Amino acid sequence: MTAQQQHLPPVLSTGTDYQALAERFRPIFARIQSGALEREQTRSLPFEQVKWLKEAGFGAVRVPVEFGGAGASLPQLLQLLIELAEADSNLPQALRGHFAFVEDRLNAHASSPQDTWFKRFVEGDLVGNAWTEIGAVKIGEVGTRVSRQGDQWVVNGTKYYSTGSIFADWIDLYAQRDDNGSDVIAAVNVHQPGVKQSDDWDGFGQRTTGSGTSVFENAVVEAENLIDFATRFKYQTAFYQLVLLAVLAGSGRAAVRDITEQVNKRTRIFSTGNASQVSQDVQVQQVVGKASAQVYAAEATALRAAGASQRAYESRFGNNSEAEHTANIAAELESAQAQVVISDLVLRATSDLFNALGASATSTGKALDRHWRNARTAASHNPLIYKERIIGDWEINGTEPPYVWQIGRGSKQG
Repeated sequence: MTAQQQHLPPVLSTGTDYQALAERFRPIFARIQSGALEREQTRSLPFEQVKWLKEAGFGAVRVPVEFGGAGASLPQLLQLLIELAEADSNLPQALRGHFAFVEDRLNAHASSPQDTWFKRFVEGDLVGNAWTEIGAVKIGEVGTRVSRQGDQWVVNGTKYYSTGSIFADWIDLYAQRDDNGSDVIAAVNVHQPGVKQSDDWDGFGQRTTGSGTSVFENAVVEAENLIDFATRFKYQTAFYQLVLLAVLAGSGRAAVRDITEQVNKRTRIFSTGNASQVSQDVQVQQVVGKASAQVYAAEATALRAAGASQRAYESRFGNNSEAEHTANIAAELESAQAQVVISDLVLRATSDLFNALGASATSTGKALDRHWRNARTAASHNPLIYKERIIGDWEINGTEPPYVWQIGRGSKQG
């Protein structure tokens, strides 16, 4: 056996018994759901709820069984995230950076052992995200720097939208090295004075994802935790989008659940209605039925798109660069196609469901609007109009989609 073969896991994370896996976490999901409305109304971050998931091994479901994980496939991970999103859609998004870093380490295992990281994941360590910079930084540039300070590497910079980092043990941080100008991922341990985090996200939806500002002031990073960005797993943008699709599908499921509950409890009827009970009104039944079908289609579409990313993951270990390249194109395109359709389906469902109730449904005490607000916020990532263009360019011209998206200040036109 070669050294390379020794590095490969005997079996990749290609799937497990989903029902048995989900039953491990469903009692926790139920506990999470029971306090979701109160957290929304008080804007309380779910520190305790994240701890429950950590202690249950939720962050290690994609880690191969041979390393202590559950060996779940990507469609199975996505199904779990949809169930979690139905309980509280903020939590899958808060864990988005973690599962992306896990995915990167799974792919890296094809060329180098990742035993240390797998062990951390299994022990409950979570990884946050800190990539985006705001302000004067130009598109394509990064202000956060990694440099030598004595015998250590240190990070200095400020990141916004650092989703989930406030709950995490590590931060997956995008930066540039001062010595050679190369782009890197720095895995920074948050348990040090040089890392400061704030909960200052001011969006109208997904308000408890911990998506605030992270400031790094001479934060130490170990040399082995500086990862060349060029080696990042190729279907990363597709993966990040998949988590948002889970947020959308779960938000839709939650909306159907909550509106149905309100319909069943409602005693007041309209004289223009069709029955003496709202639950027996055929038009109300139609509203709920249509929304249920829309959410079903959204969930099914998300799971199909996850299958394309699973094939991209498996192709990383196939020693066939052409097949891997083709799989990565498919992963990116299918996540984009799913985004376009799912966003429309869930936004319509979470809005039209209000037709099943009267004006009392707009009560802030019920906060039924949170499902639409959460869906609208998740759907605003990676603008749909650009994804639609990219899909069309592929269909018409065979133009390969981009695998990395950036945002920043553009140049003024004269």
